[in-house]
Amino acid sequence: MTNTTSEAVVLLSGGLDSSTALAIAREQGFNCSCLSFSYGQRQERELAQAEIIAARAGVSRHLILPVPLDRIGGSALTADIAVPKDRTGPEMDSGIPVTYVPGRNIIFLSLALAWAEVIGASDIFLGINAVDYSGYPDCRPEFLSAFEQMANLGTRAGSEKKPFTLHAPLIHLSKGEIIKKGLELGVDYSLTHSCYDPAEDGACGRCDACRLRLQGFAEAGLPDPVRYRETR
Repeated sequence: MTNTTSEAVVLLSGGLDSSTALAIAREQGFNCSCLSFSYGQRQERELAQAEIIAARAGVSRHLILPVPLDRIGGSALTADIAVPKDRTGPEMDSGIPVTYVPGRNIIFLSLALAWAEVIGASDIFLGINAVDYSGYPDCRPEFLSAFEQMANLGTRAGSEKKPFTLHAPLIHLSKGEIIKKGLELGVDYSLTHSCYDPAEDGACGRCDACRLRLQGFAEAGLPDPVRYRETR
């Protein structure tokens, strides 16, 4: 564990990856403030889970910002576009899916950067992953490196030699490895929500997010504690 009292902003969606990233930031000794977004996503249930997860973690602050990306649309998560189901691994690797939200991580990280500057945090954690990343271009190491450089060129903190560091501790881990790490740190995955197309009776079990999650628990040799409507 890193002994530090530094402030960190953690992007918390309420999903498996971001909850694990929060646990890692806390393990490293950071005083964490969580940032979540209500962006018109069809899986808005994740925000209720994010509130529970943040409260149980005892974070300093939890801010939920409205960012109406559904006004822009262009994604199966924010517009009337069908969420793909039952895709195989090769199909998920074949291109950028319709669940990609245009500019989402650029926008979210920009807002995290602004808040971090206000509260005096130099560190930002997020749960992006370049192994099981579903083809999203804004989940790659190259994107993160470029954004960090931009952040330190375009902010007062960067100009005053108080640079920002972006942490993506899961970026090179598989879903199974992420789950094992989270369990070591006490993450309660029954509280997390990953499904792109949920209903009252549970996660769909067939979208890319569900399939990657289920694959990760299988890789870890464990049952997934959340409820599914069906799995294939």
